[in-house]
Amino acid sequence: MSLIEFFYEDVRIILNDPEQTKEWIKRIIEAEGKQISHINYIFCPDEYLHTLNVKHLNHDFYTDIITFDLSDETRTVEADIFISIDRVEENSQSLKNHFNHELHRVMIHGVMHLLGFTDKSAEDKQLMREKEEYCLSLYRF
Repeated sequence: MSLIEFFYEDVRIILNDPEQTKEWIKRIIEAEGKQISHINYIFCPDEYLHTLNVKHLNHDFYTDIITFDLSDETRTVEADIFISIDRVEENSQSLKNHFNHELHRVMIHGVMHLLGFTDKSAEDKQLMREKEEYCLSLYRF
């Protein structure tokens, strides 16, 4: 079984190069001094993620990602990361980014949370965005 797995819940996208993406995520996590136990990425539509947002976080709004940190140890990463393909598509259009670029930005955003980065304050958001951009620069699109 792979340490990183991709699942598709009622969406029609498939990652272009899943093995390259897995290796990219693994390198980023290891560069931060952590090891992967297991990460599940679940790509889904808006309504699926909205239901999870209401049920588990009591947030009644749409979002592009929800990261459930399942790690028991501080040096190990284990998580379920849900990503709304509808939000990624809308974001890519509004930001004038290619869909794959935006998808990978959101995927690594979830990893940044697992590595201890937050986006609560303006300063934290800026640091998170800089880290995302750095990580994206390491990926060959």
